[in-house]
Amino acid sequence: MALNIGIVVFTFIFMEFMAWFTHKYVMHGLLWYLHKDHHQVEPGFFEKNDAFFLIFAVPSAYCYVTGLLYDDFRLYIGIGISAYGLAYFIVHEIIIHQRFKLFTHMNNRYVKAIRRAHKIHHKHLGKEEGENFGMLIVPFKYWENPNQSK
Repeated sequence: MALNIGIVVFTFIFMEFMAWFTHKYVMHGLLWYLHKDHHQVEPGFFEKNDAFFLIFAVPSAYCYVTGLLYDDFRLYIGIGISAYGLAYFIVHEIIIHQRFKLFTHMNNRYVKAIRRAHKIHHKHLGKEEGENFGMLIVPFKYWENPNQSK
């Protein structure tokens, strides 16, 4: 049981690094045409960028199916991937971009830091010169109080 929980936790943490890598080198690279409308807002609720939810769901679904079929560790990898996907959805779509008006008045330091880092990421409208490609791990400089004198 502890091993299975460890696999889920390790996979969740690993997914932050996978998300960073994919965001920097795939979304801002080869698949920019899908991600572009996330940086250059177009009318409508859905974005081409939303396709990445499906792209990231494929390995999770594969791990669920094969893990259940063979009764092995892949099930717990699938759970870790989908748990990260849920966290990403809540943080990115609900808390940061507020596509669903659920947590509109969150005011803690972590949420402020994430919003600051993401705002800096979105100041670049093109695929080059981006920064802050991760989601849940926020560089220390964004935790600082912007109103505090140095």
